[in-house]
Parts: sequence; structure tokens; C-alpha cells
Amino acid sequence: MENTHRLRIVIAKPGLDGHDRGAKVVARALRDAGMEVIYTGLHQTPEDVVEVAIQEDANAIGLSILSGAHNYLVGRVMEILKEKDAMEISVFCGGIIPDEDIKGLLDMGLIGVFGPGTPLTEIVDFVRSNVKSVGV
Repeated sequence: MENTHRLRIVIAKPGLDGHDRGAKVVARALRDAGMEVIYTGLHQTPEDVVEVAIQEDANAIGLSILSGAHNYLVGRVMEILKEKDAMEISVFCGGIIPDEDIKGLLDMGLIGVFGPGTPLTEIVDFVRSNVKSVGV
């Protein structure tokens, strides 16, 4: 079921990782597909990411993590969303994520995990199909 409202997606680079090319490429692909995208920039804390998503009335957060700290960063984002009663905001993740960690991330509440080389059309289609639009 495709969304009828324009989706608002926050793309975030939490943690100390300084490589944002992939996040910018995904942000542009989502924007070019008609979504409203808010890119937070580098070195964001999980608290900052959630605060931006709430302030921007985002439908989803896309985390880009290449640092190896995905289990901690995703877990913390999910904890904060729960604390802020904002679990309606979907979260997906991309980056260098070992296969053995994917199930644990999904169990934390992520709706999807994308590795290096995932076609942009696959990410766009996934977001369109799996992120709930809220409001008008």
C-alpha cells in the first residue's frame, strides 16, 4: 500500500563516523522520489536525532552507521523514541552491518537494514511501502 501523503524522513549520522557520502546519496534518492528529507549532518547523538525527528514531525529516521557502533546507537535511538512516546516514527538503518547483527537490530524495532551496494530503488520502494504516513 503506497502512501498518499508526502513522507518526511530524517537521515542521520549518529556517533563518531565521519563518512557521509552514502547518507547523502540516500537522502537525495528519497528526495528525488518525492519525499521530504531532513539531513542532520555528521556526529549526531541519538538524543539529537530523535529530537530532530520529533520537531520535524518525521515519519521515519534513516540511520547511516559505518563505525561498528550500530548495536549501541540503534538501541539508544529506540530507547529514546520509547521514552518520548514517539514509537510511531519508523527507523531503518544502512551501513556496514554484519549479517549476524541484523536480526538483533530488527528485534530492537528497526523496520529494515540495508548494506553497502543496496540499489537506491530498493531503498526508495521499501520506504514507500513500509513507512506509515501520518497526518495530512
